[in-house]
Amino acid sequence: MEDTYVCISDLAKKFGYVLKHLIQVFDGHGGKSAAQFVRDHLPRIIVEDADFPLQMEKVIARSFVEVDAAFAESCSSGSTISSGTTALTAMIFGRSMLIANAGDCRAVLSRNGMAIELSMDHRPCSMIERLRVESLGGYVDDGYLNGQLSVTRALGDWHLEGMKDAGEKDGGGGPLIAEPELKLITLTHEDEFLIIGCDGIWEVFFSQNAVHFARRRLQQHNDVKQCCKEMVEEAIKRGATDNLTVVIVGFHSEPPPSTVVPKGRVRRSISAEGLQNLRCLLQG
Repeated sequence: MEDTYVCISDLAKKFGYVLKHLIQVFDGHGGKSAAQFVRDHLPRIIVEDADFPLQMEKVIARSFVEVDAAFAESCSSGSTISSGTTALTAMIFGRSMLIANAGDCRAVLSRNGMAIELSMDHRPCSMIERLRVESLGGYVDDGYLNGQLSVTRALGDWHLEGMKDAGEKDGGGGPLIAEPELKLITLTHEDEFLIIGCDGIWEVFFSQNAVHFARRRLQQHNDVKQCCKEMVEEAIKRGATDNLTVVIVGFHSEPPPSTVVPKGRVRRSISAEGLQNLRCLLQG
């Protein structure tokens, strides 16, 4: 198990800043070192940035790259430097929520029972990521970045030749980057809960399926911790073989209301996730 996570419900109490929630999920690979280092240092780097909290998007993007460089400098052995991690951060301040993602963890919002994907999976099969990779001199081989890695954005992995050795620390950079994609939204009363999970969850749950599953459980007992446990257990039943980490953030004290879809008014279309899966299939 190389995953880890952070859930800080009161940053004002922990760091002395007015910010409500910080939730982070890290999916490690090649060992636990990178995931644990980022978990232990990223929150502090964020709140100690000179532009925090006035320029949150700039702060988050800069903090991901800074903690990545700090990890490289801290590595004292080959086993340590050979590890990497994906990272997804959700920061909630007032009615605003900022999602920052580097890798293939995913954040999904339930809005009146509809799944809203707030992050994109950074994988070599993504056409957007593939074009970015190729523009930086990288390539995709058999679905892997430079034939070595199944994600196109990650922190760590400094041992991989041709990935970062051009030097993100020096302002250059190879095809593997730590810079996150950002999405800022304003929460409304229709927003019920947020699911953040590592890729092991999303290999057996479609985004809408995960929202349906969590919503039904929350309607039964309204316990987000219990719901997380049930989702992991369900993932195992469905044959998941990867690490499994999921965090659910509820936005209301009451359970999600029952919804009734009028007959004859259901619109059927392919989801963004289904479209991405189709593209991966067509690209081999």
